[in-house]
Amino acid sequence: MRLITRIAIRLTLALAPLMIVWAVLFYFALIKEINDEMDDSLETYSEMIIVRMLSHQELPALNSGSNNSYSIHPVDSIYAKTHDGIVYSDIEVYILEREEYEPARVLTTIFEDDEGRFYELRVSSPSFERDELAAAILRWLALIYLILLIIVILTTILVLRHNIQPLYALLHWLDRYQPGHKPEAVPNDTNIPEFRRLNNAAQKAVERSEHLFEQQKNFIGNASHELQTPLAIIGNRIEWIIDNTNPTEEQLEQLIGVNHSLANIVKLNKTLLLLTKIDNGQFPEMNDVDIAALIRDEVEIYGEIFEERNIECCINGTESLTIPINRTLAVTLVGNLVRNAYIHSPENSRIDVSINYDKLEISNDGDTPLDAEHVFDRFYRATKREGSTGLGLALVKAIADYYSLDVEYRFKNKKHIFTITRPKN
Repeated sequence: MRLITRIAIRLTLALAPLMIVWAVLFYFALIKEINDEMDDSLETYSEMIIVRMLSHQELPALNSGSNNSYSIHPVDSIYAKTHDGIVYSDIEVYILEREEYEPARVLTTIFEDDEGRFYELRVSSPSFERDELAAAILRWLALIYLILLIIVILTTILVLRHNIQPLYALLHWLDRYQPGHKPEAVPNDTNIPEFRRLNNAAQKAVERSEHLFEQQKNFIGNASHELQTPLAIIGNRIEWIIDNTNPTEEQLEQLIGVNHSLANIVKLNKTLLLLTKIDNGQFPEMNDVDIAALIRDEVEIYGEIFEERNIECCINGTESLTIPINRTLAVTLVGNLVRNAYIHSPENSRIDVSINYDKLEISNDGDTPLDAEHVFDRFYRATKREGSTGLGLALVKAIADYYSLDVEYRFKNKKHIFTITRPKN
């Protein structure tokens, strides 16, 4: 999930409880404000009635057109002393004209006239339906929430996209970086201290990686080069012992086994040395090589080698695939792919080779897919096959990368498929 999407989701989740709390507070604040206004109106109206009654003036008619209504009842002194002077309450009153109950705000007060008589005055005014108010607030809350959410998310996305451009620039730079290739300078066109520190840390990390990669490459190259002579001497001495002495049958068997293991070590050493030379760019000479012709030659060679396994190889496409490449590396590239297909094909199976002007595809039968993420890693082996160094496909990948060719593996319809595609100009 992208950073901006994650932030938008978290903003959505954070705003929801805030809006709910705000709605509750707004509801009670609105109720209080409405009640205060109604209480002031009721208080003024009750004072007017009390003044008129005490001054023996005519009291307002109950149906005078005002929304307020009142009632006056005489009470005794005990009742007056045991009840509060002014009480506000919310009740349901019956409206005769509508023949239904409506909510009302009621002020109840007790006063005394000049003759010491006590009266209870009850003044009421139509109120509002709290359920309807709550529903209205909820509807408006949902609308405001959506509008606010959209505004906040859009604003956040715009601000983030503008401010985290240095992060995306760094990520693109890291995507382009390949160990062993001199990296470009880290884009550091930002005034944000955190991003500048991140860019500097990335630059230093890449420089350390390049230094270690160079040391490793030099070590492998030097070690492989230095091992060539002693390995050749050991091989010659084993052959001399076999040819010039009379070893027993058991000794001869052991010597042949040692010589076979030595041959595998020599092969591994040569492959490592070749990989180091490719990494060092020691193949500057290039020619236009017809890959289709190399494929036909390699198929003929390995077809004879694996003839007893009855593997059929079909080459489809008559177009030539010409690539500017070092011929030695081209033979290694094509040979490893063809050899890999023959070695890992079961008996009585089929290999298909497809060639066109920009792509080479080699597929062979198989039951289990390889690990596509690591199949081109050095020393990756799906099975421990005798004589395999685990460097064949790594060598294919190294050569392809050296000449900017795209190499891909996939498993489809119980077939292992390797594809080499030349870059589009």
